[in-house]
Amino acid sequence: MSPKQQTLNAPITFQGKGLHTGLHVTMTVNPAEAGHGIKFRRIDLEAQPTIEALADFVVDTSRGTTIEKRGVRVSTIEHVMAALWGCGVDNALIDIDAPETPIMDGSAREYVEAIARTGLKEQDEERKYYSVSEKTLFEAPERGVELAVYPDDEFSINVNIDFNSKIIGNQYARLDRIGDFAEQIAPCRTFVFLHELEPLIKNNLIKGGDLDNAIVIVENKIPDEELARLSELFNKKDVQVDEGYLNNIQLRFPNEPSRHKLLDMVGDLALIGMRIHGRVVAYRPGHAANTELAKIIRRNIKRDAAKPRFHFEPDSTPVYDIKQIKGMLPHRPPFLLVDKVMHLDSENVVGIKNVTMNEPFFVGHFPNEPVMPGVLIIEAMAQCGGILALSSVPDPENYSTYFLKIDGVKFRDKVVPGDTLQFELKLAEPIRRGIVTMEAKAYVGNRFTTEATLMAQIARNKD
Repeated sequence: MSPKQQTLNAPITFQGKGLHTGLHVTMTVNPAEAGHGIKFRRIDLEAQPTIEALADFVVDTSRGTTIEKRGVRVSTIEHVMAALWGCGVDNALIDIDAPETPIMDGSAREYVEAIARTGLKEQDEERKYYSVSEKTLFEAPERGVELAVYPDDEFSINVNIDFNSKIIGNQYARLDRIGDFAEQIAPCRTFVFLHELEPLIKNNLIKGGDLDNAIVIVENKIPDEELARLSELFNKKDVQVDEGYLNNIQLRFPNEPSRHKLLDMVGDLALIGMRIHGRVVAYRPGHAANTELAKIIRRNIKRDAAKPRFHFEPDSTPVYDIKQIKGMLPHRPPFLLVDKVMHLDSENVVGIKNVTMNEPFFVGHFPNEPVMPGVLIIEAMAQCGGILALSSVPDPENYSTYFLKIDGVKFRDKVVPGDTLQFELKLAEPIRRGIVTMEAKAYVGNRFTTEATLMAQIARNKD
């Protein structure tokens, strides 16, 4: 899969019935800019409101996954989400003229085939991944449900289902490579037990369901008159039971039900909003459990974003000490605000500033409540970023960096005497024509204090 974000080459339109509403649906999946993510837009409603496809907005998982924002819903989104995620689409705007996506043939195959025909466009921004760093668990013991994600270098899913069924038994499915999704998982259709159909129909559900978009499992022998009634109900001739399944369709895989559960899980985990590196092991998954796991991972992403990415022991040898920093930067005390550089590569730099009571700015800021000025934290991060920028030229002592723009500044916590500031800066995009854009963060221990996006110009010093 490409390391860059991807979108569609062109819009793709699908038409069909909503599984539960029975409404005729037209849904168009449009290309979207990098960083957009996947969003649904209800074009049948005034103002055409949008809903981000994120686990935060899940409101119902009874017979599919439903998201809602400000009273506007889109239901049964898991198959199209799985198709987009499984095919490597990161950014798309999905226009839909009904409250539910079209069920198509009950799988993600038609979505995947259309995406393959249309093709993908690679975008400039890097794809972001979240690497699971610890076992992450969701359990519902009363239902025998256990979903776990373990640290791994890649993404994979193992699914085990058990419905106490003598027909499908205990089934297992796995996806070791997301690249195998289209062939191995996407064609697998939703399934339902025959004894579930009557309650669903009586509850005004599956209005768009028929024997062309679902595998129907039959646990017990049924009389001929019941088969005749089913034929009439679904407008099908000669409905029969064949090895525990209604004979409307043939299985595409011997373990198609478990593969479909894996398909659903891919679609629900896409609601994390970021691809993950981790090994998922799921026992009796379902939409409720899947989306709860997605919410837990989203919380962990937010938690880990507030922690430094680099960790150093106090006696670690720096990449640059203060003397070497003075040889690279033109700043001098009391305005040299980086004490040492602990890490430097082509895209990242990590610097340290030991904040003491002897800092001259504490004399007036504030005499009885010493707090490091936010502008100086930004300046210190910029100096650290200057080291990253100047490391790209062969004679850094002959160059300086000058601020062009500061965006997205947030001061999350104060910095006081005795704190040790750790600055982490990363290139937001490659350096072009001397223009450097960096994402900058500052921490005190695990406490996230400051963030900003900094833009600077590398310029040669005048003789």
